[in-house]
This record gives sequence, C-alpha cells and structure tokens, in this order.
Amino acid sequence: MSRKITTKHSNKNNMELTIDFSSILSMEQFYEQLKKQVELPAHFGNNLDALHDVITGELPLPASWSFTNIGLNKLERFEELFDMLEETSDETDNFSFVYSITD
Repeated sequence: MSRKITTKHSNKNNMELTIDFSSILSMEQFYEQLKKQVELPAHFGNNLDALHDVITGELPLPASWSFTNIGLNKLERFEELFDMLEETSDETDNFSFVYSITD
C-alpha cells in the first residue's frame, strides 16, 4: 500500500521545506516541526530510518529541504540527522538538502 505525503509549503514543481533550528533542541522537537510542514504517514516512527524510508519511498519529489540557524553546538547534536540527509541527497534523484551554520 502506498501513501502520498503532502506539504503545506509546496508548488507544482518542487516541495520546498525550511526548518529554523533556532528553537529546536532535540530530535523530538525536530520531528514536531517536520510534522507541521510535511504530512507524514501514520506509521512514521520518529527515527532516522523511518525518515530515510519516507524520503526515498513516499515523499513527493522533487524536494528541497533547507535548515537554518544551525549553531556549532547543534551541528554536533544533530550530526546523525545531517549525515543521513546528506547521504540520502547523494543517493536520491530530485532530493536536495542544505543547512546554514551560524556562529
């Protein structure tokens, strides 16, 4: 069974997602922000494996994700998330991921 994921911030050609990390302190808060912008399937498990599966199998593509206000402490705290998204971007056509680092 296939489920379609939609976003509240999309246009016909590209799903654009921006998440501001200035007030995100945990993965739980990240998933809360993600769910506000992307309608995730009911079976989504709030973990990196589930996020990878959604991006590579259920997310409408093309998609561009951008994370802003990443301080150095958050770069370390969310390293596994960023690494997974960079790898997913490398292996998945029409999915891009960028983030901006602040001091």
